[in-house]
Amino acid sequence: MRFGRRLLLAAGLTLPLIATGNASAKSAWTRPAGLAPDDSIALWPEGHLAVPAGLVESVVQRSDDPNASDRMLQGITRPRLDIFRPEKPNGAAVILAPGGGYRYVVVDKEGYELARWLRDRGVTVYVLFYRLPGDGWADRSNVPLADAQRAVRLVRSRAKADGIDPARVAFGGFSAGGHVATSLLTRFDAKVYAPVDAADALSARPDTLAAFYPVVSMDPAIAHAVSREKLLGPAPDATRAALYSPERQVRADMPSLFLLHAEDDNVVKVENSLRLQGAARAVGVPCEAHYFAKGGHGFGLMKTAGLPVAAWPELLWNWLAARRIV
Repeated sequence: MRFGRRLLLAAGLTLPLIATGNASAKSAWTRPAGLAPDDSIALWPEGHLAVPAGLVESVVQRSDDPNASDRMLQGITRPRLDIFRPEKPNGAAVILAPGGGYRYVVVDKEGYELARWLRDRGVTVYVLFYRLPGDGWADRSNVPLADAQRAVRLVRSRAKADGIDPARVAFGGFSAGGHVATSLLTRFDAKVYAPVDAADALSARPDTLAAFYPVVSMDPAIAHAVSREKLLGPAPDATRAALYSPERQVRADMPSLFLLHAEDDNVVKVENSLRLQGAARAVGVPCEAHYFAKGGHGFGLMKTAGLPVAAWPELLWNWLAARRIV
């Protein structure tokens, strides 16, 4: 049976089932236990956000293979953290921001897949579904960063309940989620929202941070054009572009950094990572970077078979261990 690009709900997303064409509720496959998150918590108190008129969440399934789900979430109205809990928590927490060009947020390939991999090693993982700046939100350019800051603070506020150490919180981001991450890297204390509760008294600075084939720069020469337009609009001035270019905002007190990129990435140029690595080194912040000749863009865990880049999860794990996170 072919599933095509139809709208549907698979387990783990708190949305009603939507189907088009000849698809129906019976078409959705059953996901085995352990694949879906254990919990989902809203980032913001109910009624706090002014949701743009007409914005509706939907899930698009991009895979025809029921054994390789590849969903994306559009029109996010309820930014949230989906939680994967290990049987024996080791005290580490990792927050993941999947990519999607600031048009949508990937669910499986850059979210749930790595979350399960880390969970099975004892890490409590939070997959962040952040607001998308092109969806009509007020202060569009700051909503992804606001959600990232709030996520770190909220995770720390839940340390006792979730069995984590609030001093061992790592943040990771893929592609446009890498821009969310690297913006947090350099602007973790920027005043991009007014405090709403006690959690906002906590630090939003991650203890360490990883960015995988990340969108970083808003310099038109190397920027991912879609992400840039969604975040900043069609014609940002140079000052505004620089503010939202993390490689231009580095600081000596930012967290240590892990970078991963394929040199043949034809979507997000490897120069994004190279520039950020150079800028981090210039201010004396530790940065471990891994560049692979082949891998393309958006490989996640599922698209690395037969390539040297398949080693990247173990490289990440060893780096987290060296930083005393895991």
